[in-house]
Amino acid sequence: MADVGKLLLVVGGVMLLLGAVLLAAGKLHLPFGRLPGDIVYRGKHAIFYFPLATSLLVSLILSLIFWLINRSRH
Repeated sequence: MADVGKLLLVVGGVMLLLGAVLLAAGKLHLPFGRLPGDIVYRGKHAIFYFPLATSLLVSLILSLIFWLINRSRH
C-alpha cells in the first residue's frame, strides 16, 4: 500500500510541474500546440485539430527525461 502512495505522490508532482510549465508557456505566448506540422482542418460546421508535431516533440522530451532517469539509477 505504501508503494501506491509513493506512486500517487510522484504522479501528482509531475502533473503539478506540467501544469506550471503550461501556464508559463501560455503567458510567454510560446507556440506550443500550434507548431508547424500540426494538422488543422476548418470545415463549415466543425474543426478537426491533430497536434502531430506537438505530440512528437512531447514524446521526444519525455523519452529523453525517462532515459536520463533510468541512466542515473544504474
